[in-house]
Amino acid sequence: MTKGRKTAQDERLEIARYCMEHGLNHRATAEKYQVSYQQVYQWVKKYEAKGIDGLIDKRGRTKPEEEMTEIEKLRAENRLLAAEKRRVEQELAFLVAKSVRHQIQPEGMVC
Repeated sequence: MTKGRKTAQDERLEIARYCMEHGLNHRATAEKYQVSYQQVYQWVKKYEAKGIDGLIDKRGRTKPEEEMTEIEKLRAENRLLAAEKRRVEQELAFLVAKSVRHQIQPEGMVC
């Protein structure tokens, strides 16, 4: 098995087409292009299902807001608001603890 390596979209297209033209011999294709069997299998499967667009690497990218559905926009906003709520709660807990320490210390109590 070959260790994975970075590939461009045009190379993934070439690999998927080569595999299909050679009777779906995934193993031989993987050896020829020095990629894993599983990766060749996935690229062929995606190419058959979605064509060239199926081979686009979409990792690490978020959708632009204009491409989001209303539900996706609301979920994204909900995640942001939940994170802000957690931050405010932590800040409040810190300030309350600080205030309590400040009130107790002048009376001679040690915390």
